[in-house]
Amino acid sequence: MYEDAKQDIFRLQDRVTGSLQVGASFTIGEYILPRLLAEFAGQYPQVEMSVTIGNTEEISQAVRGNKLDLGLVEGSVTAADLIVTPYMKDEMILIAAAGHPLASLRIAGLPLLQNQVWVLRESGSGTRAFSDQFIRQAGLAVKRSYVFNSSQGVKEAVAAGLGIAILSRWVVRKELEAGEICEIAIKGSRLERDFSLIRSKDHAATMACSVFIQKLLGRS
Repeated sequence: MYEDAKQDIFRLQDRVTGSLQVGASFTIGEYILPRLLAEFAGQYPQVEMSVTIGNTEEISQAVRGNKLDLGLVEGSVTAADLIVTPYMKDEMILIAAAGHPLASLRIAGLPLLQNQVWVLRESGSGTRAFSDQFIRQAGLAVKRSYVFNSSQGVKEAVAAGLGIAILSRWVVRKELEAGEICEIAIKGSRLERDFSLIRSKDHAATMACSVFIQKLLGRS
């Protein structure tokens, strides 16, 4: 009751205090979340913030165990004990090294993607789940695959000519501009997924958490 009363007083004074423990999957945590937190910290400097970055499965488990106030993850998350709220769309693209045979085409039909070497994220990653689903739904045969546990590793492997990959445009913007890798459009396909906010149903949100969520959803 004391804590609730204190938070009510702070609301009347337009003060946001307390702590905020945010988890994020790699794409969000490395390319999107830092700017969001910088804006939030500038507006609410009294909030103590900590960030945990892991793959989607790891962040989901931490939210489920109430080790985090909330999680920002990519891809599909379904769990009866979690509240899942999509808040923005993420464009996924197929990439290859500049010297890869597909790179000269710039646009490729699905038959040309048969029997290719793929560079993939690890199991539990939202990016891996998206890639697996695309390969399966397109009926593609995979000649060989290499697995890395970070998007940076996937980017470097693709740039070195190891194979092709699907990554978020957020992840590869600088490399595309520098010409280190090439985007290959897939004929008749637009690759897209959700970024989602996840919360535990039995977790009591702090004032800082509630305000952060309002700010996040207000941007979408």
